[in-house]
Amino acid sequence: MESLALAPLRAPHEFHRQPVGPSMLDILVIAPHPDDAELGMGGAIAQFLDEGLRVGVLDLTSGEPTPHGSPEIRARETAAATEILGIPWRENLGLPNRSLEPTLENRARLAAVFRQQRPRWLFAPYWIDAHPDHLAATELVEAARFWAKLSKTDLPGEPHHPERIYNYFCVHLKLAPQPAFVLDISAHWEKKLAAIRCYESQFITGRSTESPTFLDQLRDEAAYWGKSIDRPFGEPFASREPLGMKSLKTLV
Repeated sequence: MESLALAPLRAPHEFHRQPVGPSMLDILVIAPHPDDAELGMGGAIAQFLDEGLRVGVLDLTSGEPTPHGSPEIRARETAAATEILGIPWRENLGLPNRSLEPTLENRARLAAVFRQQRPRWLFAPYWIDAHPDHLAATELVEAARFWAKLSKTDLPGEPHHPERIYNYFCVHLKLAPQPAFVLDISAHWEKKLAAIRCYESQFITGRSTESPTFLDQLRDEAAYWGKSIDRPFGEPFASREPLGMKSLKTLV
C-alpha cells in the first residue's frame, strides 16, 4: 500500500466547499454517489445544521456514467444541492463508480479523511441493499473507522475513533425495515425536496411524468415515516449498536 501521508482527496467533479476549520466536523455523511446523502437524510442534514452542528458530506464516487448524466452535469447538480442545504464541507474521494470495493487502499484513503476531519458521528448507508456500491460503502466505512484509530501507521493526522456509525436508508430493495429511530424532518422537508430536485438528470429527466412520479413516491415515503411518529414527515435511521439515552425529554 502506498503511503498516504500527502495524498489529497481527488474531486472528479472539481467540486468542493471550503473546510470548516481546525475544529473539524461533528457529523460526516458518507455517500456512495452524489445524491445518496440528500435522498437518505437530506432533512436530517438540514436539521443538524440548524442545530449548529458542523456537517460534512463525503461522496465516494462520481456516480457516473448514468443514462442522462455526465461528470459535468453531476458537478453542477451536486453544487446546487449543497448550496440549498448549506453544507459547509463536501468532497469526493474519487473512487470508481459501479466497481466500488472495500480494498485496503480505499480503506486507508477513507481512514485518512476520518483522521483529518475528526467527526464525532458517521452516517453510512444501510447494510442491506441490492446495489453493490452501497454494500461496499458501508463495509468500507466500518473498516476505515477502525483503522482511523491506529497508531504507528503512515496515515496522515492523529489517531481518531468516531464514536458512532448510524445508517440511513437509501436502498434499492423493497424493504420496510424496523429503524432504530425516526427523525422528525417536517420543518425541513421542502428544503430536502428542493435539494433532490437539483439532481434533474437522475430523478426527473427520462422518468415518467404520470402520477405518482418518483418525487411523489419520495414524499409518500417520508409521510409514512412521519406518521409512524405522529409527525408530517420523517427519516428513518438504523444502528448496529444500542442507543444510549440520558433522558426521555427529547422523544417526540
